[in-house]
Amino acid sequence: MNLELSDEQDALRRLAAEFADREIAPHAGAWDRAESVDRAIVGRLGEIGFLGMTLPEEHGGSGGDHLSYCLVLEELGRGDSAVRGIVSVSLGLVAKSISGYGDDAQKREWLPRLTAGEALGCFALTEPGTGSDAASLTTRAVRDGDDWVLTGTKTFITNGTWADVALVFARTGEPGHRGITAFLVPTTAAGFTAREIHGKLGLRGQATAELVLDGVRVPGTARLGPEGKGFSVAMAALAKGRMSVAAGCVGIAQACLDEAVRYAGQREQFGRPIASRQLVQELLADIALDVDAARLLVWRVADLIDRGLPFATESSKAKLFASEAAVRAANNALQVFGGYGYIDEYPVGKYLRDARVMTLYEGTSQIHKLLIGRDLTGVNAF
Repeated sequence: MNLELSDEQDALRRLAAEFADREIAPHAGAWDRAESVDRAIVGRLGEIGFLGMTLPEEHGGSGGDHLSYCLVLEELGRGDSAVRGIVSVSLGLVAKSISGYGDDAQKREWLPRLTAGEALGCFALTEPGTGSDAASLTTRAVRDGDDWVLTGTKTFITNGTWADVALVFARTGEPGHRGITAFLVPTTAAGFTAREIHGKLGLRGQATAELVLDGVRVPGTARLGPEGKGFSVAMAALAKGRMSVAAGCVGIAQACLDEAVRYAGQREQFGRPIASRQLVQELLADIALDVDAARLLVWRVADLIDRGLPFATESSKAKLFASEAAVRAANNALQVFGGYGYIDEYPVGKYLRDARVMTLYEGTSQIHKLLIGRDLTGVNAF
């Protein structure tokens, strides 16, 4: 694994950092308080090419490797994790699934719009009663002539109220993972409704929704991949998606480090900056160690993907460590700030709130420990 960035990768990282510092970070606090990111950011993400990374140029993508993708997501996560989530879901889970499993017509219909930021996608897997046990989902799709009719409810769906297309996973056959099929459902379809979920602890600016499909009719051409193979589509997307989340967590941790170091150098107690105090330096050192370790785990996953090697377990390790590290980093940064960290005049409280959900979605920390344990022992503990 080469730990040195190419000139092109470094230039992209700097471009993403400048974008985050100019277009995202100055507004993150206001978006958080308003519980809504400015939707105009989607078009700007498309214009700069961040919604087409790793996808073929023939379909509107901007190409590039997965390490470059992670570098950009880290910087977006440093600016505001709510914005990073828009890219991770619309590009990482939906557009990449269409690119990998879609037919030519589906690619032509959706990819140019998704990569340009003219449309957004959402990934409709989680249900009110189905989280970690995704294979037990109850949303159904029933054949009716050449069409499919979908009925069910999805929840905690990122981009749910903004999306133009929902990648919906529904049961078409037997219980378990073999009876699940994936569908591309336009959100304008009759019977499709989205209700935004408010009052979240973190990621408050992100459009998170409950989706209700009440007899939504789609043509047979809306099926993504073979019938009964939808679970494979979902798991393949999530294996790479965990890398995306982990990269965003590195961004949160880096932001915590940057803010804590800056504040420690300015804040004086007992006649000296608190940066001169040993226990404050311990907190900063712990954050720095977590940042570096999480970043290298993410880079390893990207390297394996780019070399065409197995990466699922490594992706679980990166997501598990980086999400927990982001929580530790935010907690330590808040401790450096003291009482000021507890008010939203300063950003570290938001970092802690945003980091906390990272240990829950796209596989809880406990689920990833079981996946890693299964790889080590060959025994399934689910």
